[in-house]
Amino acid sequence: QVQLVESGGGLVQAGGSLRLSCAASGLIFSNYAMGWFRQAPGKEREFVAAINRSGGSTYYRDSVKGRFTISRDNARNTVYLQMNSLKPEDTAVYNCAASPLGSSAYSGSYRYWGQGTQVAVSS
Repeated sequence: QVQLVESGGGLVQAGGSLRLSCAASGLIFSNYAMGWFRQAPGKEREFVAAINRSGGSTYYRDSVKGRFTISRDNARNTVYLQMNSLKPEDTAVYNCAASPLGSSAYSGSYRYWGQGTQVAVSS
C-alpha cells in the first residue's frame, strides 16, 4: 500500500519560512518523480514544483521561483519543499504526489497523492 504523508505546514507571518516534508512508503521511491501541488479555497489545484528521480532537475511555477526549493532524499524516501519569503497568496493546502512518468506540471501525470498539509500565511 502506497502512502505519502505530508508534514510541516502551519501558520506563519508574511516573509516567514516553512519546510514541508513528504514521507513515502510502499513504493520504490527512486523510481518516481515527485511534485508539490497546492489548492487554495475556491480555486483549482495548481502546480508548485517538481523534481526528477535523481534530484538533478527541478521545476517551479513562476510565482515561487527564487523563494521555494524542492529537494529529495532517496535514502529517506522523502521529498521536501523549503518555502521562504512566504506571501499571503501562498496560503493553501499543499499536496505531494508521485509520478512514474517523470517530473511534470500536469497533475494527471501523478499516480499517488498525499492527504495534504495546510499552509496559512498572514499579512
